[in-house]
Amino acid sequence: MERIKFYLRALVFVIAGLFLHYVLPQHDVVKLTSTEIIRTDFSDFNRIFYAQADSGAVEQPTRDLRLINTDKKKTFLLGFVPREATEVMVYRNEDTGWIWPPYFKFDSSDLQAEAASAAKTEGWAVLTHYGWRVRWASIYPNAIAISPVDGPGVRVIPWFNIFFFIFLIIGIAFFRAMWLQFRERAVDPMLDSAGDRYDEASAGLAERRGRLSRWLDTWRAKDKR
Repeated sequence: MERIKFYLRALVFVIAGLFLHYVLPQHDVVKLTSTEIIRTDFSDFNRIFYAQADSGAVEQPTRDLRLINTDKKKTFLLGFVPREATEVMVYRNEDTGWIWPPYFKFDSSDLQAEAASAAKTEGWAVLTHYGWRVRWASIYPNAIAISPVDGPGVRVIPWFNIFFFIFLIIGIAFFRAMWLQFRERAVDPMLDSAGDRYDEASAGLAERRGRLSRWLDTWRAKDKR
């Protein structure tokens, strides 16, 4: 039973970690190379990894998709340790609107123009995005913002994610303390009371069974005579 609880907790932890890794902002140091627009047919699988159509447009099963092509600086440890090598990375550029995740992005057209302008300069930039790149399923991370930097050696500190996890840990500790206090004051006394009533009922039932057994014994004794 303890092993099952461990595996269930580990599964919940992994699912929550993957969910947060997908929706929280990430920062890549990139060199923008080009932009393009492709016509995309979504499948039942990869449709959930795309945002809605641009604000004011009608959602269709097939629509144009803005892409930003880059040379990305490789990193270790989830982006904290930069490497000298680069790799090709493609980002999509979609409005998130008022839906999840709550980035409230409505400026995809402006961001596409900004990316096209940055690609002409051949300079480096920090591209903020969320999501994953899954090549076999044609899934792209969604670009949120582009900020020019002096060079590829810039170090980006994810302040939002740091404060998010600090508040998350504080919130979990706070609700855990509330639950323990509620359990101590309400749940445990109720369970103890239920246990006492069960013990009393069991004792009463045992006593009645004993009386019945003794009464039956008196009749058995008469039968023997």
